[in-house]
Amino acid sequence: MLRLLSLLLFVTLLLNAAEKVEIYASNMDSKGETVIASGGVTVLYQDYLLTADKAIYNRASGDLELFENIRVNYNGNYKILGKYAKLNIKKKEKLFQPFFMTDKESKVWISADKAEAKDKDIDITAGMTSGCNPTDPDWSLEFSGSDYNSDTMWLNLYNTRFYLGDLPVFYLPYFGYSLDTTRRTGLLMPSLGLSGDEGFFYEQPIYIAEQSWWDLELKPQIRTSRGSGLYETFRFLDSKTSGGEFTAGYFKEQEHYYKEKNLQNRSHYGFDFKYQNTNFVEQWFGFDLQGDSVIYVDAKHMNDVDYINLASSDKLNNSTAQQLLSRVNMFYNTDENYVAAYFKYYQDLTLESNAATLQKLPTLQYHNYINTLLDDHLLYSLDVQSTNIEREEGKTALQTDINIPITLQTSLFDEYLNISYRSDFYLQQSSFGGSDLNTAKIYNDGYFLRNNHTLSASTQLTRAYENLSHVISFGVTHNFLGQESRHGYYDDNKDFCSKDTNKDDSRCDFYNLTDVKDETKLEFIQYLFDSYGDEFIYHRVAQTIAKSSVNSDKLGDLENELDYKVTSYLSYYNNMFYNYEHENFSKVFNSLTLSGYGVSLGLSHLYRNSYIRPVVAVGAVGYTPQHTDYLTTSIGYTYNKHYSYSAAYNYDREAGEIKSMDIGFMYKQRCWDFGLKYSENNRPVLIQENGVSKASSVYDRYIFLTLVLKPFMQANGSSFLNFKLSEE
Repeated sequence: MLRLLSLLLFVTLLLNAAEKVEIYASNMDSKGETVIASGGVTVLYQDYLLTADKAIYNRASGDLELFENIRVNYNGNYKILGKYAKLNIKKKEKLFQPFFMTDKESKVWISADKAEAKDKDIDITAGMTSGCNPTDPDWSLEFSGSDYNSDTMWLNLYNTRFYLGDLPVFYLPYFGYSLDTTRRTGLLMPSLGLSGDEGFFYEQPIYIAEQSWWDLELKPQIRTSRGSGLYETFRFLDSKTSGGEFTAGYFKEQEHYYKEKNLQNRSHYGFDFKYQNTNFVEQWFGFDLQGDSVIYVDAKHMNDVDYINLASSDKLNNSTAQQLLSRVNMFYNTDENYVAAYFKYYQDLTLESNAATLQKLPTLQYHNYINTLLDDHLLYSLDVQSTNIEREEGKTALQTDINIPITLQTSLFDEYLNISYRSDFYLQQSSFGGSDLNTAKIYNDGYFLRNNHTLSASTQLTRAYENLSHVISFGVTHNFLGQESRHGYYDDNKDFCSKDTNKDDSRCDFYNLTDVKDETKLEFIQYLFDSYGDEFIYHRVAQTIAKSSVNSDKLGDLENELDYKVTSYLSYYNNMFYNYEHENFSKVFNSLTLSGYGVSLGLSHLYRNSYIRPVVAVGAVGYTPQHTDYLTTSIGYTYNKHYSYSAAYNYDREAGEIKSMDIGFMYKQRCWDFGLKYSENNRPVLIQENGVSKASSVYDRYIFLTLVLKPFMQANGSSFLNFKLSEE
C-alpha cells in the first residue's frame, strides 16, 4: 500500500511505453494492479483534464473509473459532467452515466442518460440539447439518439422534436449542426413566406464547401402561385492576392401569373461576376515590375428587373436598379506614371433593346503625375485618354482627350498670401464610324482645341483659444477663356449642341464639351476645433460672379455649406444654393443624425429647383421649374439589452407617393431573438402594354417575421418568415 499525504502529489503511469496518465490527489492507495485515489482527484490524459471525488485505476485492464462530481474538459473547448465515468485507456473507450456536455464557444449543452465514446466519436442515448439556460430552457431539441465528433465538432440529432418551453412545435427526423465556424457542406436555414399574389414561398439554400479555396451556394425556390427558380453563388480564391464570385439565376413564371400581370418576360435570368487581382501582371505574365498592377471586374447582365426582385424574399435587403453598369478596370501605377484601361457596358432595363445605347469599349489612359521645376514653383502634368464609343445601331466614335495643366505658384508677405496662375491646354479629337438613318445629321471628323486660364489668391489664418482653435480661409479664383479652335464636327454642331434643349438629340451624343465661363469665385471657409483637436464646425460660403454676353456682371447661385457636430452624438449638415434671378432657393439639403442614449436617428430632406428654358415661340421668355422634393427618415431605439425598435419612411413629395416605409421591433434573449416588421416598398417592374415594353412599378406590402435560435440559427439581418399582403 502506498499512501501519499501531499495535496498535489501525482503518479505517472506508463502505458504501452508511449501514453501516460497523470493522477493528482490528496490520498492515493495501491493494491496490486489497482490504484485508488480520493480527495480532489485530477487526471491528465492527452488533451483531457478530468476531475472527480474518487478514481480507481487498474493497470492490467487499463480501466479508469471516476465517481461523483465528474468534470471533463477536452482541449479547453467543452465540458462533460456526470456521476460515473469509465475510461479504458488501452482501448480508448469512454462511458459517462449520466451525461452532460457543454461547449465553451457556442454555449450549447447536451443532457442524456448515457454516452459512450471511442476515439473522437461520442454516441449519446435519448436526451435533449439547447443554447438556453439548462435549468428551464426557453426552447430545446429533444432526440431519441445522437452522435458527436469532437474532432470535426459536428453534432447529429435523430427523431428531433422542437419545443418552445413545454410546447411541441415541429418534428424533424434528422438535424445536423456544427458547433464551430468551420466551413462545411450542408443545408442552410430556409426562408418561408406567404403572399396573396404569389402563394406559399419556400427557399432552401444548399451550401457546398469541399475545398478551402472555393464554395458554392445553391438557392432553389418555389412560389406556388407564381413559379419556381434557382439562384447560385460560386465564391473562390485563386491566389493570395485575387478572388471573386459568380452569381447566376433563372426563374420561370407560371402562365396565368405572367398573363395576369402583363409582364414583359415569362422567364427572368441574369448573372453577376466580380473579380479582383492586385498583382495580375506578375501572376499572369511573369513580369517583376516595381509598380502596382490591379484588375477589377464587375460584369452583370439580366433580361429585366424581376431577376433582382426574385433573388430574395426579403425586399428590405434587396435594392432594385433599372440601369446596370458592367465594367472591367485595369491599371499599372508607379510613383511617376499611371497606365490604365477601362471597359464600360451600360444596360437600361426599361428598354426592350440596348442596341442604340452608347458603350465605352475601351477607354485607354496615360497619366504623368505632377512634376516640379523652379524650386517647386512650377508644376505640370499630362493626361491622355482615348475612348472607343461603340453601339450596335447608330453612329460610333473614337475620341481622344489630351489635358496639360501648368501651374505657377508662390507665396508673399511671409506666406500670408498664396497666389497662383494655371493654364490648361485641352484637345479633343473625334473620328466617326457606324451609320445613322438621318443623313441630314453631320458627323465629320474634327477636333476641338482650347486654352483657358485660372488666377487665384488665398490666405489662411489660425488662432488658438483656451478651449478651441479657429481657422479661417479666404480665397478668390478667376477663370477666363484664352484661345479656342474648332474643326469638323465641333464647328458644324457648335450652335445646335450648345443649347440645353438639344442635349438629347442623337447628333449631340458625342458633343461632351464643358464651357469655360468668364467668372470669378469668392470663397470663405472656417473651421473650429475643440481642445482635443477634433473638428466640430465646418462652414463654407461661395459666390460666383460671371461676365455675361452684354459685359455686365451676373451673380451665380450663392452657396452656403455647414457641417456642425453639436455633440459627440448629434450632428447637423446643411447645403443650400440661392438663385438671385428667381429670388428663390435652387437647392436645399438638410440632414440631422443622432446616435446616443440608445437612439439612432437619421432625417434628411432634399429640395431642388431646376429651371429649364422651354422651347417656345421667338421672343417668348421664361423658365419652367422642375422640382425634386424628397424626404428620408429612419429611427432606431434600443430600450435595453432585450428590446429594440426601428422605423423608416421615404416620401417623394413632388410625386405625392411613398417610396418605402417600415416599422418593427426586435426582442433578444441569450439564446433566441424574435422580430416583427411591417414594410411597404415601391419596386420597378417591366410590363408589356399594347405589345410595347414599358417601365412600371408595383407597390408591395410585407410582414417580416424573424426568429433566431442561437446558436443553431445566426442573426444576419434577414427574416426567417415573411408574409406578402395582396395588392388590394
